[in-house]
Amino acid sequence: MDIFERVRQQKGNIGQYAKQAHGYFSFPKLEGEIGPRMKFRGKEVLNWSLNNYIGLANDPEVRKADAEAAAKYGMAYPMGARMMSGQTSRHEYLESQLAEFVGKPDAFLLNFGYQGMVSIIDAMTSRHDCIVYDAEDHACIMDGLRLSPAKRYVYQHNDMESLRKQLERATKWVENTGGGILVITEGLFGMAGDLGKLDEIVALKKDFNFRLLVDDAHGFGTMGPHGAGTGDHFGVMDGIDLYFATFAKAMAGIGAFIACDEDICMYLRYNMRSQTFAKSLPMPMVEGAIKRLELLRTKPELREKLWTIVRALQAGLKADGLNIGRTNSPVTPVYLSGSVAEGTQVAMDLRENYNLFCSIVVYPVIPKGQLLLRLIPTAMHTLEDVEYTVKAFKNVAQKLANGEYNKDVVVDANAL
Repeated sequence: MDIFERVRQQKGNIGQYAKQAHGYFSFPKLEGEIGPRMKFRGKEVLNWSLNNYIGLANDPEVRKADAEAAAKYGMAYPMGARMMSGQTSRHEYLESQLAEFVGKPDAFLLNFGYQGMVSIIDAMTSRHDCIVYDAEDHACIMDGLRLSPAKRYVYQHNDMESLRKQLERATKWVENTGGGILVITEGLFGMAGDLGKLDEIVALKKDFNFRLLVDDAHGFGTMGPHGAGTGDHFGVMDGIDLYFATFAKAMAGIGAFIACDEDICMYLRYNMRSQTFAKSLPMPMVEGAIKRLELLRTKPELREKLWTIVRALQAGLKADGLNIGRTNSPVTPVYLSGSVAEGTQVAMDLRENYNLFCSIVVYPVIPKGQLLLRLIPTAMHTLEDVEYTVKAFKNVAQKLANGEYNKDVVVDANAL
């Protein structure tokens, strides 16, 4: 069969809904300045869908730093990959500040989070090694596993007994190959909002010989007494061998980093193919990240405001009988029961009649019969925003229970 013909027929698990969903449920356009209120299809909506956790996206100091760096350097400098011609003292300075903030000897600046994680796994493991990973790890980790030749064992999500069993299997494997074991988990799971049990995983090092890689994209800047992430929250940063985070969430920027021992960082600088063969992060993004990190460190009140909104939102939803699952972080999922068709109607009702925008997740991303509406609180939201949103969710949940969305067709966004 012709490749194009096969693609046209199969479309993919999510792509099967593209005709009805594109531009509304998927690939929506949110316009205007990043914040709690943006324009969607020409109408202002209360927005709960952006990971701008502590509100740095439109902070005046951040905007000024971004603009000045763009005017001074343009978007091209430095040209080339860092190994060849793209290295600057400002890239090195940002790395030193990131390492200091998270309490590691060194850090390596990465262009993007997704490609960075894929490339870390590829660089750190060989066919003699074994990877043990959480069943709910992010897609970037799964794609890294696909690239790696290492043996793989998966443990049930956050189940320490399951992890112990898989570590026993991995230990037997590497005894025969002479390799090592890499455990991979997330610090904060971005869909359900629960924390990886980093303290319990680190404690298993007493019984097993392994290295620990933590993807803390959502935890960096939001968790811990200093905002230094989920390792900071649990007080086990020393037990995390490879600490990874991105700038796309609390830092409201582009880029990522891996923090670890100096010799391991140097190894990664010379062996991460996604960085070796990619253009260096442009200077405006570097200077912008330096300013963002400075504010993250010096303005704890932003993180405190975030948590005020988080607690109010989650307490309000639970008080009205809504199921927010196992979250113990800012990520706030609301679980409902219904079909894909009902889910599209719930989302449409929220957007069109309540002027409320949040992400909706349906089958096949989650099990059939479940609906997940994910809210991302930020320091820029208000308690009035919370009160309105809780009421809206209570209303649509009641309408769903009453069968008011009980239609057997997916709403066609193109018909709206």
